[in-house]
Amino acid sequence: MSFLSRQTVIAALTANALRPPRGQRAGVPAFAAGWVFGEMAPQMLALTALDAATHLTRRRRAGVRGTAAIALAGASALGMARMIRQSRQARDGFEDALVEGLGVDYVEQLDEVPSPADLATPWRRLARPFSFADDGVKVISNLPYTEAGRRGHLDIYLPAGEDAIKDTPVLLQVHGGAWTLGAKEHQGRPLMNQMAAKGWVCVAINYRLAPRDPWPAHIVDVKRAIAWVKDNIADYGGDPDYLTITGGSAGGHLAALAALTPGDRAFQPGFEEADTSVRAAVPFYGVYDFAGSTGLANAIGMRDGFLGPRVMQTTWTDSPDLYEAASPILRITPDAPDFFVIHGELDTLVSVDQARLFTAELRRTSGRSVVYAELPGAQHAFDVFHSIRSAHAIRAVDRYLTWHWNTWRHGLEADSGVDPEEISERDERDDRNSA
Repeated sequence: MSFLSRQTVIAALTANALRPPRGQRAGVPAFAAGWVFGEMAPQMLALTALDAATHLTRRRRAGVRGTAAIALAGASALGMARMIRQSRQARDGFEDALVEGLGVDYVEQLDEVPSPADLATPWRRLARPFSFADDGVKVISNLPYTEAGRRGHLDIYLPAGEDAIKDTPVLLQVHGGAWTLGAKEHQGRPLMNQMAAKGWVCVAINYRLAPRDPWPAHIVDVKRAIAWVKDNIADYGGDPDYLTITGGSAGGHLAALAALTPGDRAFQPGFEEADTSVRAAVPFYGVYDFAGSTGLANAIGMRDGFLGPRVMQTTWTDSPDLYEAASPILRITPDAPDFFVIHGELDTLVSVDQARLFTAELRRTSGRSVVYAELPGAQHAFDVFHSIRSAHAIRAVDRYLTWHWNTWRHGLEADSGVDPEEISERDERDDRNSA
């Protein structure tokens, strides 16, 4: 491939990452082309600079093609520099979200106030973005929690030290994959390693997938996993009374729905009396509107074009109650647990408007704290591997979970730090912007 051809491809990928096309048809290819590229902007910038420098040192006549290629490389470099800047700004964006949602004094409930070094960009980590080995963590793999074969297995992440742990907080990770694919080993690894190394017990689960197992098999399995954790996690040092839940995409949907429906008998066949409550939920780029109740084109298109034929295996017209019961935004009550909702501004698979409206409804209805972080320049699945943005996301979730654990165990009330009048004004703006 010629220098001009390479730089044309890089320029197109850069443009897609900076301003991806929206819409049901364009969303998936825009994500596929922009997800890894955008999170690996530092590496791509270095490769682009090296490619340009190598071309220039050959001392060939530039010509029209060479000049055009150099111009494209320069434009791409500027675009990638902007992506890097946006990724680094996520640190301040997360901190602003935590202060807004919890109050400026939330740091008083942390084990220690983060130092500038703790919050610095982890440049060394970027050299191996897909390496998840961690000497501070040990993993117990493939424990069965149902009789569904490997789809009913879970892994437990524990601190690797020799000292026994007891009554430590627990985090349950639910993988994504559009309810049709994915596995417990493939998502949430950076966050689970971070929390396990600090002394938490983390549990990653598989669950049954469509189309072989249509809805609600997915949420039933998540509920079974919660019940299993409460019955068994003490054997691994975890506190069964303190369970939080997280997940991304489909996993974000399942985490949010499970958090909002403790004890829902329709989702707990055969174990109706089991306690399936959680203390807090941290959904990443989740789907919150299965029913299309918000009127968002993204939600309705997903409902009719994908969820119906692939996941629900029935139409909205024939089974509206099934879709409504599966919609977290319609399941919010005053008893909802604490939430930390995270979403990328440029998500082309799940519109950020779903997260905005879900958070607004939580703040209107829930009596608990609600934190919302919206990340400029972020696509879907930005946290799956190590990047600048994912590092800041994991550190922010670490601070949030540490705050929540300390608040809970000290018997303090986890109220939102946001003034009610500010919430009302902001929600009105969100409603107008989404209309």
